[in-house]
Amino acid sequence: MTSELAKKKLLEARKMIDEIDSKLVDHLSERFSLTHKVGILKAEYKLDPIDETREAEKLAELRALCEGKNLNPDFVEELFGRIMEEVVKNHRNFDR
Repeated sequence: MTSELAKKKLLEARKMIDEIDSKLVDHLSERFSLTHKVGILKAEYKLDPIDETREAEKLAELRALCEGKNLNPDFVEELFGRIMEEVVKNHRNFDR
């Protein structure tokens, strides 16, 4: 493969990655909009901002989704764990 052809293929792949990254950010924004609504409900009904059972079940589901997808389940769990931490932090900011 020539150097120019390699550069072209690399740019094409990176463009696709950039498009996926943009979609991921859009989906993350949508997810946080929904969790904001959950936070409002939890505050309204004086519920704990963290639901450990729900988190454990969700992380187990996400790990299972990694099977056959060439994804490291530990990485996915860490990533979503961080997302969930941010959600709980946001929920704690609501008046109870």
